[in-house]
Amino acid sequence: MEIQKRPGGRSARVRDAVRTATLAELTEHGYERLSVDAVAQRSGVHKTTVYRRWRSPEGLIADALDLAAAEPWPLPDTGTLAEDLRALTELVRTGFADPEAGPIASAFIAAAMQNPAAATALHDFYQARHRQSAEIVRRAVDRGELRPEVDAEQVVRFAVAPIYYRLFISREPVTAEDAREAADAALAAARAR
Repeated sequence: MEIQKRPGGRSARVRDAVRTATLAELTEHGYERLSVDAVAQRSGVHKTTVYRRWRSPEGLIADALDLAAAEPWPLPDTGTLAEDLRALTELVRTGFADPEAGPIASAFIAAAMQNPAAATALHDFYQARHRQSAEIVRRAVDRGELRPEVDAEQVVRFAVAPIYYRLFISREPVTAEDAREAADAALAAARAR
């Protein structure tokens, strides 16, 4: 989705206010009850402006994900790939367990399951996260822990995939041990090629 942008500070303030309101609405009401009117009211931005720029709840979600994809993610740097992957999977696990961030992340996934524009935005978001996170694998290659031909982003995907499976497919709780096992399995796969 293409968002019309005006140059200057006002446009950035409006976008930030709308994003903040979108995240608050998602936290409180979930994707199913997200509305442009509610976001406009909460943000203090006139509803015609919100409708013109974002058009729909899916446009609001796509823009929030676009902004989030550009934000840096705290990458672990423990000195070993095993511990970095364990820290990464634990970060994902605790992110979904967080009372504020968890419902927002879950709402993004729910929206993506129901709307193509949200699905594209979520795909782009995770692609950016995997690209950022792949740095821990590249550092491991530089240290000689893995062969240079390893697909760094694929290692990250292998590490986090079991967490998402448990959360959204089998609907099982994810323990710290589950996160650790997912990281260790990804490391074993990367070493085995």
